[in-house]
Amino acid sequence: MKISIKLGLWFFICIFIIEASSMFFLHRNVVHSLVNEELKALKSRGNSHSDVLEISYDETTLHHIQMMETETDTEVVITDDTGKMITSSKPIDDGMNKIVTRNGAELKASNEGLILQSDWQNEQYISTVSSFKDPNGDIGYVYMFKSTEQIQSLISRLNEHFILASVLILLFMLITIFFLSKALTKPLISMKEATRRISKGDFSVSLQRTSNDEIGELSNSIQTLANDLNYLKKERNEFLASISHELRTPLTYIKGYTDIARKDNLPEKDRLNYLNIIYEESTHVSDLLKELFDLAKMDQNTFSISKEKVKLGSFMHSIFLKMKPAYNSKGVKLELVQKIDAFVDIDPIRFEQVFLNLLDNALKYSDNNTVTTIEITNEGNFISIFVKDQGTGIPTEDLPYIFDRLFRVDKSRSRLTGGYGLGLSIVKQIVDAHGGNITVTSQLNIGTCFKITLKGAF
Repeated sequence: MKISIKLGLWFFICIFIIEASSMFFLHRNVVHSLVNEELKALKSRGNSHSDVLEISYDETTLHHIQMMETETDTEVVITDDTGKMITSSKPIDDGMNKIVTRNGAELKASNEGLILQSDWQNEQYISTVSSFKDPNGDIGYVYMFKSTEQIQSLISRLNEHFILASVLILLFMLITIFFLSKALTKPLISMKEATRRISKGDFSVSLQRTSNDEIGELSNSIQTLANDLNYLKKERNEFLASISHELRTPLTYIKGYTDIARKDNLPEKDRLNYLNIIYEESTHVSDLLKELFDLAKMDQNTFSISKEKVKLGSFMHSIFLKMKPAYNSKGVKLELVQKIDAFVDIDPIRFEQVFLNLLDNALKYSDNNTVTTIEITNEGNFISIFVKDQGTGIPTEDLPYIFDRLFRVDKSRSRLTGGYGLGLSIVKQIVDAHGGNITVTSQLNIGTCFKITLKGAF
């Protein structure tokens, strides 16, 4: 069963129960109020007659009361204290006689009136009685009657109005539920179609966020998922294409120079030169595969991190000494500025890989007579390590992708000077695995600054 039908039925049942209960109690209260109003009016009319009789008890007054009730939808019977009828607006029938004789002289009605008969469903009349005293001090009673057929007819008309109102409300409810369920399920159906396309590998879905509720948030989440998967698909394709290119080039060199080196008439000096080229290309392939294996281990959470408490000053000084000869050979000055000394929990082998990569990149993109600085400082309980160079810089539009795999700022650089585009991705994942953070700022022709933040103990 479709969700729109389920949702519509659920709404219908809930609202129907609420409406039926409300209409039942409303009808019951209206009928009860209507009957009470009729009884109150009947008693008030009887009290009015009794008041007149106490003031002027004579044949004229009795005749006047009789004539008044003859013109209305109520009936009056006036008796003495023994139950003997004095006058009536119409001949007494069995229903009226039963009420009068049942009460008779035993009735002790006050001049405020009493309700004698209120059962409008099973009796012929509803009735009230009021007492009065004539000028001689004799007590009499004024019985008021109203046919229940009139009340039942009125309530029947009321029932018709209630039924008509219920049908109209029910019809309006069905129409409302139909459009409401359509409005609620339409985005869900769109999301279902979008997820079906995503499951088949089609990530080019477009879902509009039409509301700010949970459905809108779900739509936005599915759209974000589709965009991320689409980005990952493109990245994977680019990654595979780049890796294929990176492997094809050295393997082509290796195969070509191996074929040449195998010739018998090749001079020994040329053979050694070709073997050196084969060795260099093999080293490139080995380095690339190592970086790929490192990335694969990180993706599978099998990348081992062995943390230990390391004194940061000594650790960075050893890296500084290791990289200084390479900087000196290119004419680039390398400086170590240590403003604080602290202990950090890191894997020294992995973090040496981080800083060697950053410093190697800084050296590749720096000209001679420039300065690269390693600066160690603190910000509260956190240690900040900066690697600043005065190199060519990174374009602003490339900064968001600098840590992506196989991303190169300068696409024209060769593999020998530009690397594989995996180093910074590995750097970021190593820093993240230590609970740290790495950011980069750069300006073209001014330089680049990498900042690593770690928690330390002073």
